[in-house]
Amino acid sequence: MNIAFKALDDPTRRKILELLREKDLTAGEIADAFEISKPSISHHLDLLRQADMVVSIKEGQFIRYSLNTTVFDGIMKWILDLSQQKDNKPRKK
Repeated sequence: MNIAFKALDDPTRRKILELLREKDLTAGEIADAFEISKPSISHHLDLLRQADMVVSIKEGQFIRYSLNTTVFDGIMKWILDLSQQKDNKPRKK
């Protein structure tokens, strides 16, 4: 899960995830939404892939990226479990 939090720590990667929430996109379409180099976008996409937050599918000469929501489900479950553990503990006065 550490790699997921590292991936979420960067505003560019968060923006990529927001774009992919709307629809699947190619690397070029993603890069067009930013004013940074395509190699930089590739680096961000690679980190998101390593964190299993995005899935890439080769379509001819293009690679199409889509959001992998199962990772976010796992993160949300962990956060909810953590908050429930805290709520169950006696509070100090």
